[in-house]
Amino acid sequence: MSKSFVAVAGNIGVGKSTLTQLLANRLGWEPCFEAVTENPYLADFYRDMPRWSFHSQAFFLSRRLQQHRALLQKDCSVIQDRSVYEDAEVFAELLFEPLRVYRF
Repeated sequence: MSKSFVAVAGNIGVGKSTLTQLLANRLGWEPCFEAVTENPYLADFYRDMPRWSFHSQAFFLSRRLQQHRALLQKDCSVIQDRSVYEDAEVFAELLFEPLRVYRF
C-alpha cells in the first residue's frame, strides 16, 4: 500500500489546523501540526520583527525539518499544517524583502 504526504499552506489564522484535522479525520490519515506554542522567540518576533525574525525562523525551520524527517519514516499517510518548503520559499523571502527595501 502506498502512502501520501499532503501539506496545507496558508496565512496565519486562515484555518490550516482546522482543515488539517478535518481532512485527517475524513481520510483516516495522521495529522501533524505546526509547533507554534513551542517557539520561544515568537512573542519577541511579533514585538520586533527585524530583530527576531532570524531566531524565530531558524527555530521553525529546524523543528519542521525534524518533523519532516519523522513523517517520512511513518508507514501511514500524513497531512501537515505547514511544510518545510514554506520556510524557505515564503517566510524567509517575505521577512528579508523589507530589509532590501529600506537599505540606503
